[in-house]
Amino acid sequence: MSNLLETLIGSIKGKTYKSKQMIVVRKDLKMRKGKIAAQAGHACVTAVLLALEKENRLGDIKSICGNVILTKSEKPSTPLSEWFDHGVAKICVSVDSEDALLEIDRKAKEAGIISALILDAGHTEFNGVPTYTCLALEPESAEKVDPITGDLPLY
Repeated sequence: MSNLLETLIGSIKGKTYKSKQMIVVRKDLKMRKGKIAAQAGHACVTAVLLALEKENRLGDIKSICGNVILTKSEKPSTPLSEWFDHGVAKICVSVDSEDALLEIDRKAKEAGIISALILDAGHTEFNGVPTYTCLALEPESAEKVDPITGDLPLY
């Protein structure tokens, strides 16, 4: 069995989450479910790509058996590499205003955590007005993200 396949199988067995990815959605916009899913998807993908770039690991992404993996590296383990090896809890919480969303974005960036803030173009909702809808943080330990998002209600 190849090392890549062993890594993939190992990541499926006995899931333990050492990190989590926080998704923060504006509830005041009253978006449709599909719109929320699309916006959260944009945010999660962007946050992970930015984290890969930050760790200089974009070239370490491989596809095997229809799954995306991060190849092994001599670099120390990070919450991002743990995410690829073991998965990560994705937790969706809410805020009630643009100001609250922007405050979470600011706090994350001040803490050195990547925040992928999504600005929707407004083509399908929001009457053509570009609107901040949500953000996702890079996969990170609870110790780092809980001070920023720990008091927010689940969506």
